[in-house]
Amino acid sequence: MATKIRLQRHGRKGRPIFTIVVADSRVKRDGKYIERLGQYNPNTNPATIELNFDSALDWMMKGAQPTDTARAILRYKGVMMKKHLLEGVRKGAFDEAEAEKRFEAWLEDKTNKIDAKRDGLSKAQEEAKAKALEAERAVNEARKAQEAEEEAAEEATEEEAPAAEASAEEAATEEAPAEEAASEEEKQG
Repeated sequence: MATKIRLQRHGRKGRPIFTIVVADSRVKRDGKYIERLGQYNPNTNPATIELNFDSALDWMMKGAQPTDTARAILRYKGVMMKKHLLEGVRKGAFDEAEAEKRFEAWLEDKTNKIDAKRDGLSKAQEEAKAKALEAERAVNEARKAQEAEEEAAEEATEEEAPAAEASAEEAATEEAPAEEAASEEEKQG
């Protein structure tokens, strides 16, 4: 029986979540499996991977063949590195203590890279938020300045309007005597 370490797809349309399983290679993708090793969620950034490390390593040492995606996940979590080191111990290249020391160094380096990426993503997100906030402040200040100009223009037109009304009344009163004089001349004439 050829065993494979592969992914089973779950989740809704457009938002997949995968279960990492060991299954017979002849069984359909989402069918019966031998053992569940973990879960992979590509919807987060960086992707969330939960993996039973010891079980996955045990299956790799027994000869289970991972699919391409499963191999990438196992490499990311260090299962492939640990298998490589254990193969070196089995062949006599170095002892188990040296293999464990090398694996710990690799794991620490990998953890630092992951933390740096998370910090970079959160820092970029904070910077984007700060830029958006600054742009919003600039828009609000421009809007306030425009409203102040409009209010000043309205006040200026309100001050001109009474003055215009007063001058219109004066003109009307000046025209009224002139009209009265013209109408009196017509009566006399």
